[in-house]
Formats: sequence, structure tokens, C-alpha cells
Amino acid sequence: MPVAVLSRCNRFIRASRGTLPELNVLITRRCFLPIAGGALLTPSITGFEAYAARSGGRRTQNWRHGLSLFGNLKYPAGFPHFDYVNPRAPKGGTLRQAAFGTYDNFNMVLAGWKGKLAAGVELIYDTLLTPALDEPSAEYGLLAEALTHPADFSSVTYRLHAEAKWHDEQPVTPDDVIFSFAAFKTNNPQLSAYYRHVVKAEATGEREVTFTFDSPGNRELPQIVGQLTILPKHWWGDPNHKREITETMLGPPLGSGPYRIKEFEAGRVVVYERVENYWGKNLNVRIGRDNFVELRFDYYRDWTVEFEGFKADQFDWYEEHSAKGWATGYDFPAVEDKRVILEEFPIRNVGVMQAFAFNLRRRKFKSPQLRRALNFAFDFERMNKDIFYGQYKRIASYFEGTELACSGTPQGRELGILDTVRADVPPQVFTTPYRNPVGGSPSAARHNFHEAMQLLQTAGFRVRDFKLVDAATEEPLTIEFLIGNPGYERVVLFYKQSLARLGIEVTVRIVDDVQYSNRLRQWDFDVVVESWTETLSPGNELRDYWGSKAAVTPGSRNILGIANKAVDSLIQRVVFAKNREELVAAARALDRVLLWNDYVVPQWTYGKVRTARWDRFGKPERMPIYGLSAFPTIWWWDTRRATETASRS
Repeated sequence: MPVAVLSRCNRFIRASRGTLPELNVLITRRCFLPIAGGALLTPSITGFEAYAARSGGRRTQNWRHGLSLFGNLKYPAGFPHFDYVNPRAPKGGTLRQAAFGTYDNFNMVLAGWKGKLAAGVELIYDTLLTPALDEPSAEYGLLAEALTHPADFSSVTYRLHAEAKWHDEQPVTPDDVIFSFAAFKTNNPQLSAYYRHVVKAEATGEREVTFTFDSPGNRELPQIVGQLTILPKHWWGDPNHKREITETMLGPPLGSGPYRIKEFEAGRVVVYERVENYWGKNLNVRIGRDNFVELRFDYYRDWTVEFEGFKADQFDWYEEHSAKGWATGYDFPAVEDKRVILEEFPIRNVGVMQAFAFNLRRRKFKSPQLRRALNFAFDFERMNKDIFYGQYKRIASYFEGTELACSGTPQGRELGILDTVRADVPPQVFTTPYRNPVGGSPSAARHNFHEAMQLLQTAGFRVRDFKLVDAATEEPLTIEFLIGNPGYERVVLFYKQSLARLGIEVTVRIVDDVQYSNRLRQWDFDVVVESWTETLSPGNELRDYWGSKAAVTPGSRNILGIANKAVDSLIQRVVFAKNREELVAAARALDRVLLWNDYVVPQWTYGKVRTARWDRFGKPERMPIYGLSAFPTIWWWDTRRATETASRS
């Protein structure tokens, strides 16, 4: 299933990696999909107006208004609006939001790779397709009024809306689409991997652009290219204004979307204003959304200061990522008198692996026995009780919470897939269900300590003068935990106690957001906290997460450095699965192999988004089941609530 990694089509909707105190989850467009068994993988579109005609001697294919990887689309062609929006939502108000760290870039092409992209930049752009938040893996036309692809998925053609235009009134053209595809694929390593199977983009009509794929059978590719953020070729190539697509920039870029940059203070503030004459405001996929006149982002460099700012009504919405904060931090007057509303929104759409991630490029982490020993040293049960208020559960799968998570021992089709890589995977894959060590009691802690020591001895380590050393070199084992937020320090210090008992010397390095990002890009770390999110239909992004080529590609999401031919083979099986049953079996096989290689120490999950907001907003009565909070996309400024909240201040 297509995943977005950089903007509205390809962006990280999260705080910077490693900066969240307890929950560091990458949420992508893939996250708007449900965890639902029995759905069909084969893309199928019904309810669309299809026709076949002769035009210039060429037979026209069936044109469609959307795509789905899970069977039929919910909404037919010409639907008035999504069911979960309020079509009469008032337009108005300024929404104040917080962002963490800093920014130095408005160029989306470089997002996640060079510089720090400003919060909200994706709002100034449109994509070819846009997702529905109440059905699985469904996308409907935005810039594209229609699309078509052959039965073998070897290409896809998009037809642009004739009304689509940039904020300077110039039309959006196939040349813009072709330029955007080339810009992202050429200049962003993550998207280069993501679009590796798309070999050509070309204009095939006045308003048509066709993407050709390197081979048939990859069912998600038509939807992947539909998630592409479209940039204005004429603006970037204006001979009177030198602009380099390969460089960061701090001038407001030209877009075609519902917002544009009104003002900014580099690194500190950015304000967006609603475009009143936005070309797409009356499209069915845009009705009832983008309701705020202004969106303001203020940047904070300290989580405590940020939360105090929220309490002081300096911004409107806060997502709580700390169990301690959620349990103890909301006893201030505005909560007691209901000026601030606390609400949890269930996460029904993703499985997540959040973990202490090892840099496998470092020699000390080459040993799977060492990596497994570090899991035995992690007493999650005690940590959950002592510092997390019992709010979390342990993660035991790279697809946690979905039907893709492996369980028991492999059977049936999964076993057949694993047999093809039997020589290259740990033998436990076939004989033993994967389970994390369980702590929480003195006896369990003693057992896990002895298991860890035995594994370390097998890995060639010995204790000398209370220090764990490599028996061959006599070098002590030292581990640095790199974190981007002091709030995570207590977690690492808790873990450090157990590691110290094993004789491991642990240091905790706290750096700012920019340093953290730079060190990850340069693979300059021992251990970090990382997360990967997946839904029921993983696909091409797996190569960027765990593929061997990505392990040596700067800027990829394979920060672990996994280079394993069995993993590569299983990823291929997932990507080119011919049906749902095969995809599930291949994903479970991949999950099992990743787990038994002990590339990470799995952490924890909560299952809900914890939010606090000042009571001045309205939301639809029927919220989208797969949209998390859907804030602020389909919310609006409620004048009555805002007035009442102000009167009680």
C-alpha cells in the first residue's frame, strides 16, 4: 500500500525523530488505513463513470475517479462530500499550534534529507489524489479529475482538472507533474527509493500525464504516484529569479493548495493564510475542510516550556506523549473548569514498531547474541509500573496490532515462503515463537540477567574488573544512547541500571534537534529510539526501511543498516504479492525474520492519541474512523465556544 514519506503525499507527520519523550511514531498517509482482516488487496473501483471511445484512432481506457487497494471504493463518482465532514462548517479564526525545534527550509524536495522543513509547508500544495479517512487505502482525485491504468498495472495515466491553477493564476500542467516527479526522485534519497520502479513520466495529452513502471504486477504503483506533491515548474525555472531545487530556501514558495505563507520569522514562527480563490475549494474532496483563516506555528526548543506555553493559552492544541504527563500534568484550573478539554482518539489504522535501534554498521553490534542480550537487560514490566503508570503494553512485532504480525510457529503458505530463505535465517524462525523476555519481579530479573550473561559469553565477551570486555581485544563494551529531548533521559537511565549490572558502560548524549537529525543522516550513533509504522498493506517503502540498498544510501530510513539478502527477498515477496493471502503470509515471514535477527529492542505502545485543547473549536458529529483526531483538517473555529472560554478566563 502506498506510503507517504515527505509531504501531504510524502511527509513525516510527527515530531523530529528521537525528540518525543515516550512515543516516537512516524505517522504517514499510510496511517489512515484500518486494521481490518479479510479486505481484498486487488485494486477495484466501482461507481465510476467508465466509457470507451475512439479519439484520433486511439481507444480510450476506462477513466476512474479514485483508487482503492481494499476492494470497492465507498464513494461513487460525483459524490457531494465525504461523510465525515460538516459541509456547512464556518470559515474563520486563527489556529495557533506549536512546533518543536527550529526550521530553515521551505523547499519540500529536500524534506527529511537536507535542512529542517517548516511545519505546515505541505498545506500550500496539492497532490494528484487525496485520501478518504473513513475507508481503507482509498484515494480520490484532487488535482487529477480522473485516472486510468491497464489491467497489468504497468502504467497509470492521470488527467488534470482544467480548472487547476497556481496561486499566480497560471494553470497546473502535465509539465509541472513531470518536473515534480523528476525533482523528488533525483534529489531526495528516500523518494528515489520509493519511486524506483517508476521509470518514466511523460505528457500523453493536453491535460494528461502517464507514468510507466519497470515491470507489471506492482499493484500499489498507480496509487503511489498519485500521492506526489506537485510543484510549479515555471516558478522554479523563472530566469528572473534564481532558485535552486537542490538547495534549502527561506522564501515563500508558490503553491496551488488551500493555504499560502503569509509571514514568517525564520526558525521561530510561520503563519499561513487561507487562499480565498483557491481553485479546488468547491471540489467534493475539499468541502468541509481547511476551515481556518490562519494557521500559526510557533517553535519551541524545550518540551517543558512548550507545555507551560499551552497552559498559559499561548497556543490551542497539545498532544501529550508522556505517560507521566498524562497522569499528573493536567490538574491546572483551565482543565478543572472545562476551558481545556482532554480527549483521547483511538489509533485504528497502524501497527507500529518503536524500539531502541542499533547501528549495525558498528562492529560491536554485529553479534546477534549481543543484541539479544540487550533485550534481556530491558525490564519493560518494571519500567511500565515504575515510570509509565502502567499505561503501555510491550511491542512484539514490526506490524504490532495487525493481522500481519507473526505468531506461533510458521505454517502453511508462510512456511513455504520461509523455506525459500531457510539457509539465510536464524533456525529459531522455524522452531520457536518469538517472545520478548518478561521481567517485573526479582526472580524474573535474575533469570534475565543470567540469560544475558550467557549470550554475552557466547558473543565473546568477558567480565574484567566489573567491566564487560571483548575477550579478543580486551576493549570494554561502551554504548552511547543518542536522544534529542531531555524527557527521554529518565527512560534511558532506567535501562542503564540493568546494562551496568552486566558491566556495560553507558553514556547518554542529549543534543538539539538539528544535531540529532544530522547525526542520524551521517549514521553517527550507537543507539537511538526509532519507529516504523505499517498498516495491512505494506509495500515499496519496506525497501527504504530495511532493504540492503538503503543501508548504504545516505538519507534512507534504514538507519539500522540492515543488509540481509533474506530480508530483501521477503520484501520482494510482499511488494509483488498477487493476492491478500500471499501478502499476509509474506509480511508475517518478514516480521519473523526481522524479529529473530534482534535488530532492535522493542519498546511499547499505547494505542491512542492523547490530546488537550482550549475549548474554542467545533468538530463533526461523525468523526472519520481512520483519521485519528483529524485535527485541524476538518475542525473549525466555534465562535460561541471561544466566547464562553474567554469569559471564564
